[in-house]
Amino acid sequence: MAACGRGLRRAVAASPHPALRRAHSDARGRLKPEYDAVVIGAGKAAYLQRLGVNTAVFERRHVIGGAAVTEEIIPGFKFSRASYLLSLLRPQIYTDLELKKHGLRLHLRNPHSFTPMLEEGTAGKVPRSLLLGTDMAENQKQIAQFSQKDAQAFPKYEAFMNRLALAIDSLLDAAPVDMEAFQRGSLLQRLKSLSALKPLLQAGRILGAQLPQYYQVLTAPAVKVLDQWFESEPLKATLATDSVIGAMTSPYIPGSGYVLLHHMMGGLEGMRGAWGYVQGGMGALSDAIASSATAHGASIFTEKTVAKVQVSSGGRVQGVVLQDGSEVRSKVVLSSASPQITFLKLTPQEWLPEEFVERISQLDTQSPVTKINVAVDRLPDFLAAPSAPRGQPLPHHQCSIHLNCEDTLLLHQAFEDAMDGLPSHRPMIELCIPSSLDPTLAPPGCHVISLFTQYTPYTLAAGKVWDEQERNAHADRVCDCIEAYAPGFKGSVVGRDILTPPDLERVFGLPGGNIFHCAMALDQLYFARPVPLHSSYRCPLRGLYLCGSGAHPGGGVMGAAGRNAAHVVFRDLRSM
Repeated sequence: MAACGRGLRRAVAASPHPALRRAHSDARGRLKPEYDAVVIGAGKAAYLQRLGVNTAVFERRHVIGGAAVTEEIIPGFKFSRASYLLSLLRPQIYTDLELKKHGLRLHLRNPHSFTPMLEEGTAGKVPRSLLLGTDMAENQKQIAQFSQKDAQAFPKYEAFMNRLALAIDSLLDAAPVDMEAFQRGSLLQRLKSLSALKPLLQAGRILGAQLPQYYQVLTAPAVKVLDQWFESEPLKATLATDSVIGAMTSPYIPGSGYVLLHHMMGGLEGMRGAWGYVQGGMGALSDAIASSATAHGASIFTEKTVAKVQVSSGGRVQGVVLQDGSEVRSKVVLSSASPQITFLKLTPQEWLPEEFVERISQLDTQSPVTKINVAVDRLPDFLAAPSAPRGQPLPHHQCSIHLNCEDTLLLHQAFEDAMDGLPSHRPMIELCIPSSLDPTLAPPGCHVISLFTQYTPYTLAAGKVWDEQERNAHADRVCDCIEAYAPGFKGSVVGRDILTPPDLERVFGLPGGNIFHCAMALDQLYFARPVPLHSSYRCPLRGLYLCGSGAHPGGGVMGAAGRNAAHVVFRDLRSM
């Protein structure tokens, strides 16, 4: 087989397999001139339609789901091309939308985290590794290789963080206090806005006297938090990956503690903190949500790009204009596109206050991520955990495999490279092999591998640009790193798909390549997401709502922003 970086490279823009191209515009209704609601970007229609709001969805790509899509970039290999793991989706969404009835199947991972070591001076010995899962006694045994003290502290740390996640849980499922209504509305509107304080009060009750310690988690560098619990670098670095994943930050920078917490807020099948793969790739989740929506009468159209939000002379949304010139009227428009695309490109600027536009344009959208999808003809054979004789997947193959994560300083140095405009010399790599649990994704004996790599800047130093040469240079560097942990990896590669931050922006509409639409920093969360006074999904233009990752509670395959926004819209429609 061709070595990684040479041979059978497939173009990033390769056409998907016909079986994955779904003619949603034919199968899910003919375009009508008027609807109650229009949604820009598929995935957010199910709740509105179930509430009796006649809804049309327009998706500019050939496949629905935004960044949660399955695409056959290399013949025979089905990739979760952008997002690749499921955990954060709010539990009530599974039930409300009957996703299992509509075909959703999950593969839970246990164990869930594997960190192999590169250790010098161990000739003839198997390098150590750290394997973590749901069995706490086994976790402690694994951690004890590096520190007995840390092994004893780990259950207490897990309980501490889980309590904080539980406290914040109720905040995720409701709109923040509508500060604009509270400041400028009628007495009735002010009283209604105060009802949103209930989740905040509930969170305070759960945290109780430990509130100051939990406040530190939200504001401090992740390393400061982890140093208070642990002494061994392999454990701290493994946990710290969740504090920087998708974020242009370092575990040594204040606020990274919140990103760490954000990735602990999920769960699957009633198991808090569990992560898993969707059978058929992440696109199967989007298809299940779409199926739920269309079963109740929603109309979903692919390859239909919204060019402009239409506004009446009275200053209220009255529909959208499509790129082909079609006009579709509606009472409300919801956008799951980023705040930047929604308000700076699609909305006529004369209807938005200058200060609001300026704040939106100043949002922090820096991204460190290059996603690389790789097709291989055999599983990686890690020095720290040799493969089975016949190549069958072993428990560690189903994990998030953390490479270049032996030490938190390695993560910080990789971050500093990117701040200098350079792809990291020793990048942080999260390697996942979903076909280890879902063999439908690849031909027999072959596998699909997801490489979530950091740090790569959007803009390169010295006037360089992300051309094919630079893309491949970064991918080659990543493959060289994997080769050090799993000799033979480069020889197993049969094709790859490289998505740098500009590619993620171009293909998926992620501003700056940011998977969260804008940074999950404390100055862009809750009351201030996307900007202060406009965190309740509404915006200064009446009838236009934000319902994607740029709205509260933020990014990840979470669904909370769409669900919350749908309920806000429904209440507004009833009061019209």
